[in-house]
Amino acid sequence: MTAGADARSLLGLLRKGIDVRAVGAHVRKPFRFLLCGDPALVSEMRSLLLRGHAQPIPPEASACLETLRPEAPALTNWREARAIVFLGRRGDLAGAALTQLSGARVPILAITVDPDASSAGPSALPARGEVGEYVVGDIAVAELRLRVFPHLVESAKGAEIAVGRHLPVLRETVAAKLTKDAANNALKVALASAVVDHIPVLGLALGAVASAGDMVAITGIQVMLMLHIEAAYGRDPDLQRTWQLLPVIGGGFGWRALARELAGFVPVAGLAIKGAIAYAGTIVVGEGVTFFLEHGHEMSRGQAAELYDRTKKDALRIGRDLVSKLRR
Repeated sequence: MTAGADARSLLGLLRKGIDVRAVGAHVRKPFRFLLCGDPALVSEMRSLLLRGHAQPIPPEASACLETLRPEAPALTNWREARAIVFLGRRGDLAGAALTQLSGARVPILAITVDPDASSAGPSALPARGEVGEYVVGDIAVAELRLRVFPHLVESAKGAEIAVGRHLPVLRETVAAKLTKDAANNALKVALASAVVDHIPVLGLALGAVASAGDMVAITGIQVMLMLHIEAAYGRDPDLQRTWQLLPVIGGGFGWRALARELAGFVPVAGLAIKGAIAYAGTIVVGEGVTFFLEHGHEMSRGQAAELYDRTKKDALRIGRDLVSKLRR
């Protein structure tokens, strides 16, 4: 930012770009996961996904999970369906009538429970109408969080916050996806700003905006990320509370300043470094807020530093890949 800019100016710019009402709209987005297969396993899966709600379970949460018969599907609203989850034991998938469900045009996650087999599953979410088999030892969080939970959340793209709100067991997975998406956006903003810094004509035309814009945009991304994660954890959007949590992301200002300085000395490598720091800083914000909501206290400096170091290498790789594309 310019020398005369201060924290009050930054907060004023941020307030203009943050729409708390939009967060509330995300909370209300409709979605539905359809469960079918072995009745006992369906009951276990349903109980697991709804775990964490105070009794009685809110009707709107229960409505997000619908049980159906593959051979005679009867739904009132297919548009809200995001994924079909088939649950069976060893050999059940071969005899399942899942072809009847392919017309729903949603991914079909076929979970085979086999205590004697090693956990396995596709690396990517099955395409719409396609079946992917996931082998687990039990219907338990530890077994499902590796592939099933991430793919289930991915299938509800655009409604992730509502998924976390209604299905508590998926909140940590939802927060991880929201964090990764926000970090990618911050990376793109930082790279675009770094490119502007190295094109004199654009720099003259944009003036202070070129140097301040990335800080405002990236900080805005991080503040919205905090609001989204809190909403996924069942908290109503509260911008005042978010301002109180701003120290969690304060370190990001220093990382961006370092990135700008490095970019000035090493133009090409600096682009990647600047983007990498924005990416890693946003990861720290998202995981820091998630840690706070999961454990009730902030991440320690040591834990945050360890997290930053862990994400930095991956961020540098992504940044260099994007720089290569820009150069081409």
